[in-house]
Amino acid sequence: MLSLIWTVFFVHVAIYLINTIGASTIDGLLWLLYLKLPTSTSKCAQEQTRLKREVVQLKREMNNTSSQDEFAKWAKIRRRHDKTMEEYEKINKTLNAQKTSFDWSVKIARWLSTNGLKIFLQFWYSKTPVFALPQAWFPYYVEWVLSFPRAPMGSVSIQVWSNVCATAISVLAEIVTAAFMQMASRTAVPVAAEDKKEL
Repeated sequence: MLSLIWTVFFVHVAIYLINTIGASTIDGLLWLLYLKLPTSTSKCAQEQTRLKREVVQLKREMNNTSSQDEFAKWAKIRRRHDKTMEEYEKINKTLNAQKTSFDWSVKIARWLSTNGLKIFLQFWYSKTPVFALPQAWFPYYVEWVLSFPRAPMGSVSIQVWSNVCATAISVLAEIVTAAFMQMASRTAVPVAAEDKKEL
């Protein structure tokens, strides 16, 4: 099994990635993947797309047809447009309700697998030392802070280790981002302006 040190570290990496990428972006990607599965929701989404295309096509036909010169044709297209639009709105309402339900499920699963797991680990392993400190290296008050709240004296508690991991990941990500930005600015060749000829 993965040691407690690495478990906490990987949980914080996952939390950082989700916060960086964005929960709504991840939710959107998961929704698109869900629509690719052979479910009734995906059939509903395909039908919605088909109806949307049909509504747009009928609207174009209606706009291209003169309502005064070709009233019968225009009225027929208008009735088809209204009927298709009504079907589209009905399916769209159903699909939006399903998407809302899906979003709630994904949010709950995401929270349980990241922050919920972090809280559970901190509660479950609150008396367990993550690792022991070398004896007589630190004064008593430093050992007390590092073992806070309930780990044995002379060890690092999971709460402290969790905060260290979160801070280290955040700082490391900032350093890597700054390095990439600096490398990108060096490799970008500025466009030289053409020499202006004086007359």
